[in-house]
Parts: sequence; C-alpha cells; structure tokens
Amino acid sequence: MKLFYSPTSPYVRKVLVSAHEKGVAERIERLGCAANPINRDKTIVASNPSGKVPTLLLDDGRVLYDSRVICSYLDALTDTPRLMPAEGGERFAVMTLEALADAILDAAVLARYETAVRPRELYWDAWHAGQMEKIDSGLDALAEQWMALLAGPVNAGAIAAACALSYLDLRFPEKDWRAGRETLAGWFATFSERESMRMTVLRG
Repeated sequence: MKLFYSPTSPYVRKVLVSAHEKGVAERIERLGCAANPINRDKTIVASNPSGKVPTLLLDDGRVLYDSRVICSYLDALTDTPRLMPAEGGERFAVMTLEALADAILDAAVLARYETAVRPRELYWDAWHAGQMEKIDSGLDALAEQWMALLAGPVNAGAIAAACALSYLDLRFPEKDWRAGRETLAGWFATFSERESMRMTVLRG
C-alpha cells in the first residue's frame, strides 16, 4: 500500500495511528507530496479528485479516501484489535465519537487556513471566531459526554479525538483547551504515551 502523506496532517496521523494499532504500519509506503488547499498537487489529484491527504493507493490499483474510509479499510485487514465495533449500538457510538472528533479537526483546520493561508486583507474575524466556537463546543462534548468511551478499549473514535487534540497543541499552542477539562486532558496525556501515538507525532 502507498499513502500520500503530510507530516503535519492530523487526518494522515489518524491513518498512521490506526495502522500502528492494527500492526500493519510496515505495509504502508509513505509518498511525499505537496498537498495544498490552493495550489493542489496534481500527483494526488490524479488519484483523488479532491487533491487531499490522506489518499491510499492499494496494491490492486484501487484508491481509498478520506481518513475515515482508509481507517475502516485498515481495521478490516486484521481481526484484532477491533477499532470499529462490527455492529450494534456500540458501533454507532464509536462512529459518532469519530465524527465529533473530525468536526473539531475540520473547524481547527479552517481556522488555521484563515490565519496562515488567507491574505491578511481578506481575513474574516467572524469566520475564524465561528470555527473556534465549534472547537470549544466539541471539546465540551468530549469532556462531558464521551469520557467513558474514550477511556475504554482503543477505538476509532478515541484515535480521532487524540489526533484532534494533538493538532490543537501544534497549531494553537496559545489555546488552553485543558482548562476546565482536566479529565479529558488526563486521558489525552495517557493516550499520547501509546506507541502508535509516539511513532506518529505531528511535525511542522
């Protein structure tokens, strides 16, 4: 398998953490690329019309995207550990937790683009503030509603949440998301010690 990869992408990190948890990381070749929201890398576009990472090229010629699809594929490669329950209410709970974590990530990436990519004269303060509000409401939901599932056996939702929190630390170091969310902060500190997290630290 070959993965279009960026060392600063939290979505790529979700895939790599999942791969390490599943014991298949060594089967993935990382392809350097120049993913960009404006000047898209045509090499990626040739396989994924969005031009986004992660994009996974399978040995049989198939192409998978986005991160949730790729993580689901990796989860199906081996029986254990099961990152996404096969059925029932627990499956939909993990799916919802993953969707919540990805929503936090989506808002964080958009806020980052607003300050780092958009020309300063076009900066939209209300848009940036709106994305930060989404981040805060998502963090509150994680802390108040999802700690039991986060603290249980490793799952796709917990991986997504950890990658979202690590991205906030990378791109918004001035944001004290831990204040008032001490239980969530403690869980993240413990989860970050997993080998899968230590092997995939965001760079940049």
